[in-house]
Amino acid sequence: MGCIENLKYEMLLPLGASFKECREYVEKHFAEIWYVDPGYKLFDEYIIGLPPIALGLDGGKIVFPYTKPCHGTYLLRIEDDDEAARVRKTARKKK
Repeated sequence: MGCIENLKYEMLLPLGASFKECREYVEKHFAEIWYVDPGYKLFDEYIIGLPPIALGLDGGKIVFPYTKPCHGTYLLRIEDDDEAARVRKTARKKK
């Protein structure tokens, strides 16, 4: 899929959000929450952060923290049914 910057995304938390803020936002605002470890590949990009990294799913929309080196972390929402289905098969469900 390539660079996240080339995808149509919505920014939920702006540049400079902490990993903790991103996790707390996902856990508070989404009913379907999955956890991944740093290095998990999403949209052909490796996700970095402090574990556990929370991903929120809402149908085919995925909410995740994305760190752009030398810039900071954002919380993004991207719609992609295939990638959402892959997350549901490969990530850990919130207990």
